[in-house]
Amino acid sequence: MKKLEVLAPVGDYERLVTAIHFGADAVYFAGKKFGLRAFAANFDEEEIKKVVEYCHINRVKAYVTVNILAHNSDFIGLLDYLKYLDSVGVDGVIVSDLGIANLVKEHTNLELHVSTQANVTNKESAKMWVKLGAKRLVLARELSISEIKEIHDAVGDDIDIECFCHGAMCISYSGRCLLSNYFVGRDSNKGACAQPCRWGYTIHSENQQNDVPGEFPISEDERGTYILNSKDMCLVEHIKELVDAGITSFKIEGRMKTPYYVATTVNAYKRAIADMLNNREPSFNYVEELEKTSHRLFTTGFYFGAYDKTNLDSATPVQSHDFIGIVLEDSKDGKVLIEMRNKFVKGDELEILSPGESFNEKFIVDQVEDEDGQILEVINKVQSKVYIYTDKKLLKNDILRRKVG
Repeated sequence: MKKLEVLAPVGDYERLVTAIHFGADAVYFAGKKFGLRAFAANFDEEEIKKVVEYCHINRVKAYVTVNILAHNSDFIGLLDYLKYLDSVGVDGVIVSDLGIANLVKEHTNLELHVSTQANVTNKESAKMWVKLGAKRLVLARELSISEIKEIHDAVGDDIDIECFCHGAMCISYSGRCLLSNYFVGRDSNKGACAQPCRWGYTIHSENQQNDVPGEFPISEDERGTYILNSKDMCLVEHIKELVDAGITSFKIEGRMKTPYYVATTVNAYKRAIADMLNNREPSFNYVEELEKTSHRLFTTGFYFGAYDKTNLDSATPVQSHDFIGIVLEDSKDGKVLIEMRNKFVKGDELEILSPGESFNEKFIVDQVEDEDGQILEVINKVQSKVYIYTDKKLLKNDILRRKVG
């Protein structure tokens, strides 16, 4: 069996450090151009070089998205950019456009990964992409487990199969959407999507008669108007089925999500895969763990049939726990230095999110001091640095969280 890969989203350097700390085997991110998340921070060329170096020092692979649906003008400077990515040791580029794929093949040594935007939904398309030089296929999200296995068997074990396992779902086919372009002039296929699938909608009637209103809300039931608003993908309880189908890379969506989201999802999937590989029963409740960070209700999408894709009656994500602070250095002498992210007070119960042995351990906040040694009862200055006294073992970049309510 190939090594299984947890592939984490990275929108900026803080998320990069978080992803690697919590066990990501690979990360994907974008430069300032040619990617599909224009509103993530992303990285300029010098930053990309530093990201790749940091990844390789930590034995993590670095993949760059070059997955826009390109027009002629988009090719200006593109070849130089691809050559630069090659020169700094990027491990692969994620591409959806045939023209860009050809540039990668003809002019670089970069490994070609075919984006989900390319809509690979069948084995003939998959085999053609392999002929064109693809080493990895990021399959369309509309496929079932059985269809994925057929594609894997058709291309063979030498080709990696990557699939989205967790995160927000686009209502349009593999993310090819024109709603954002139509409504607000922001091109979703160039990374500027306004997410109109999260909006409420109203049907307008041109044939108003008698007491029939001229407009009425679209609704799934009496509570909802969000007919395009999908649940979030969550396959953490189905790792073995995905592996049996030939998937080796488990991709988490979320380059615009928080470091807390990245930490929680990477940690959960990494531990779930370890449990599966070691034939262990789940070492914790995977779904409850993932509900601790921002999410909508979960679905398995198309993987197991068409019966679990009900849309939502609200666009607002929820979470059971708040991100309280990030650990700045390993704990020692009975205390730990953290950078505060949300208010907490003496007497609160905090929970540890860690790739280490303290995962999910809890403790009561008894004593907190600022860097000058002043004792604090209420900690409410965002990004202030404080010492919390605890005998728990915490590692640099671990996270502290608190149950909501």
